[in-house]
Amino acid sequence: MAEFEILAIGLDEADAPARFAKSFRETGFAILKDHNISADEIDRMYGVWTDFFASEEGPSFAVQPGESAGYFGYKSENAKGSASKDLKEFFHAYENKDLPKGTEAETREFQSKLVNLGATLLAWLSQETPSNVKFSEPLENMIDGSNMNLLRIIHYPPLPDDVEQGEVRAAAHEDINLITLLVTGTEPGLQAKDINGGWHDVPCKPGYITVNSGDMLSMASKGYYPSTPHRVVNPPKQKNCSRYSMPLFIHPRPDVFLDEMTAGEFLDERLKEIGLK
Repeated sequence: MAEFEILAIGLDEADAPARFAKSFRETGFAILKDHNISADEIDRMYGVWTDFFASEEGPSFAVQPGESAGYFGYKSENAKGSASKDLKEFFHAYENKDLPKGTEAETREFQSKLVNLGATLLAWLSQETPSNVKFSEPLENMIDGSNMNLLRIIHYPPLPDDVEQGEVRAAAHEDINLITLLVTGTEPGLQAKDINGGWHDVPCKPGYITVNSGDMLSMASKGYYPSTPHRVVNPPKQKNCSRYSMPLFIHPRPDVFLDEMTAGEFLDERLKEIGLK
């Protein structure tokens, strides 16, 4: 059995695009170990959002019917096909939507840098994908003019004593979008699944950005880049503390044709399946 190895790549390495595409092709994941987001920026982001979740502000930003921006309370979402809600609360931040005032300065800068980094990574994939895999347009162009890029700030509270069987912080799922960029969470727990059904801990080193492919990329590439199942497991009792995470989901414009449907049609279908629409 081939080893499940998620490659760690420096942004300025000469062979970075090729190694990134190779890791995506083989595992659906890759790690950036060098990038332009500083440890101080990451710490400030976690700081302002930790304060937000500790406050009573959440309900005043509760997501409104028909909308996807704002605060989602504890046990709002389930993975596709899962009967149990995930043990988390979260906030959906879009570049063109309002944010809690105490988070705005840090969040706008952080999100902008991640979106720009995502465009670079999509260009790498366009460059390294074999010519027999045809996209409707270059991957990096799919996000031109998109207002769908979603920064999700997640708080996984300490587990209560009455957790039921099957309830986990995030059940196994694939992401919906093209690619996801995830600055390392405050605690371990993220795992990825290999093609043989085995689960592997995703490295949790400070400063790493974990990148994974989503269903839209898998669809657009006719399966060349797999959308790998992943999950967040519950912590052991001796480490039952809050965990925070900040994935950025890179989304194409709704009119982009993936394969058999547009990105907008696919997103609408999946949001209904996971209980967010």
